[in-house]
Amino acid sequence: MDKLLLIDDEADMLYSFRRIFPATELDLITASSGEEGLRLIPQVHPDLVLMDVRLGGLSGLETLRRIRQIDARLPVILMTAYGTTQTAIEAMKLGAFDYLLKPFEVPRLKEIVFGALRAARAMRQVVSYQPLLDQEDFELGIVGRSPAMQEVFKRIGQLAASDATALITGESGTGKELVARAIYHHSRRSQQPFLAVNCAALPEPLLESELFGHEKGAFTGATSQRIGRFEQCHQGTLFLDEIGDLSLATQTKMLRVLQSGTFERVGGNQTLQANVRVIAATNQDLEQAVAERRFREDLFYRLNVVRLRLPPLRERPGDVALLVNYFLGKFAQDHAQRPKSLSADALAMLERYRWPGNVRELENAIEHATVVAKGEAILLEDLPAEVTQPSATHRPSAAAAPDAPPRSAPEAAPAAASPSPDLASLASALFQWARQDPRRRIIDAVERELVLHALRETRGNQVQAARLLGMTRATLRKRIERFHIKADLHLS
Repeated sequence: MDKLLLIDDEADMLYSFRRIFPATELDLITASSGEEGLRLIPQVHPDLVLMDVRLGGLSGLETLRRIRQIDARLPVILMTAYGTTQTAIEAMKLGAFDYLLKPFEVPRLKEIVFGALRAARAMRQVVSYQPLLDQEDFELGIVGRSPAMQEVFKRIGQLAASDATALITGESGTGKELVARAIYHHSRRSQQPFLAVNCAALPEPLLESELFGHEKGAFTGATSQRIGRFEQCHQGTLFLDEIGDLSLATQTKMLRVLQSGTFERVGGNQTLQANVRVIAATNQDLEQAVAERRFREDLFYRLNVVRLRLPPLRERPGDVALLVNYFLGKFAQDHAQRPKSLSADALAMLERYRWPGNVRELENAIEHATVVAKGEAILLEDLPAEVTQPSATHRPSAAAAPDAPPRSAPEAAPAAASPSPDLASLASALFQWARQDPRRRIIDAVERELVLHALRETRGNQVQAARLLGMTRATLRKRIERFHIKADLHLS
């Protein structure tokens, strides 16, 4: 269970926090002074420190400075009822994870606390990039012995030895964040913060605030100052996933911070500076995005100092058995059970499958099989249906693989080789359905169902869903809002 060290000299505050964070949620440890908190840290090894700025004796800012000397990766959240801009800036310069003004709303407090705990786990989770041997523990390792993965291991080592900006490319599910953390853990910044931001998961205004922070009153709902990830990650490493989804306006700000290390908070005019190593990742073709003027060329070259391409799983089928054994051991440990075995025909099926979702899809398939298997061995019938369907196991030739250049029209396979559904019959059935109730709107109903189906097929990944539907991600977002899909979308 995560440990939260609360440092506050007010007895009422200590009592309130015990009610806000019951023992079932957190292991709450309290200290009434900065000196006591500093003595406790080496003894209890907390995952997060929450501390008042004004303390009797050692001040909160001085305590923060000493905590950073003990463990620079330990997140510290400061809180005060007497907040000033200067105090907030000084706190963030010293490396505070966040800054809270009293009184605060409990939901907001919990959001910040649990977000800081997730960041702490990510920073402390050691990732090994060395090729693993049979007798070694695969836990938290990047598994693979194929020649393609050996090249990945070499490039991780090269990147870990420098502070160069890195661009990790590869399809969804290939493990880009895991590789980014491996680079971080073996770099000279490994004792400093590591934070990750998914650029595709937030709308543009929220993303700018997440990255650069905002001033109070910068926009509707900005009721207090927010410190962005670049400030939080000073001296550390910032991982920017799905970098290809940045808007052109945000790309301009990103270019500036990469060039000079300077930026302003949203709604602010004070120039701030942060020394941050950036590792970016994308599953898009950024060169094509540059050609189509969707991505700034100068930003592309700033990011593409050293590129690391992660191979899709279909390009390293020899690693499937190794990954299967790793996931079997992982799930057995998670559920405190003996590892299950895998029948020969089930393994053969897994090695033939194309794995469009890559390692993430393989992990889900093994977890599914582990749950539904009736005995100690996983049989062919225990695998997910999409893996065992005959059409799913066809492995395309290198020329037809998604990573290969498209063939010209004369060489393309005839349409009969890939039969399409009978759209005329489908339209006829839809009209019969609509005639049963004149209020039914066919176009909206069909479009909503297609969006829902695409999101389920891609497990909620809007970038992949938009590509599947043949529309832009912005258009997909409008459809999601128009059809109120988020409220009833179930991806399980």
